[in-house]
Amino acid sequence: MNGRDRDAEGRPRNQRPRDAFGRPLPHGAEGVERVPDDYAPSAEEALSEARRLLGERRPFHAHEVLEGRWKNSPQQERELWQGLAQICVGLTHLQRGNRRGAAALFARGADRISRYGMPYERIARTAHLLDELEADAAIARIESLL
Repeated sequence: MNGRDRDAEGRPRNQRPRDAFGRPLPHGAEGVERVPDDYAPSAEEALSEARRLLGERRPFHAHEVLEGRWKNSPQQERELWQGLAQICVGLTHLQRGNRRGAAALFARGADRISRYGMPYERIARTAHLLDELEADAAIARIESLL
């Protein structure tokens, strides 16, 4: 074994602490509370929790919530949850000053969610413009549309 945190099937686990922007910290460092690997929210719980975390300007953690739903949702919903998670990762990149990475993730996420009807079509249209905004304004825009 190479010392990396893995579960019984060899998938990576969320063992490293993270800062408020989702950046990994050294093992043993004090980080912010994380979403558990086995978190499996309902659709309503995922949206509510993601909105709360975006309201706290924590899009990385909102992404983890949406990822929990994506991994545990019915097949026909997976593109929606993956797309919403990607938009939140794009917001994380925007917070970190990586506009190019943010734009790529906004586009990928928007493409995934646009076919799910309203309000997701509106979120998709908005996502294509988010890299032009400051991080807090972009986060607030998505929070208001979720």
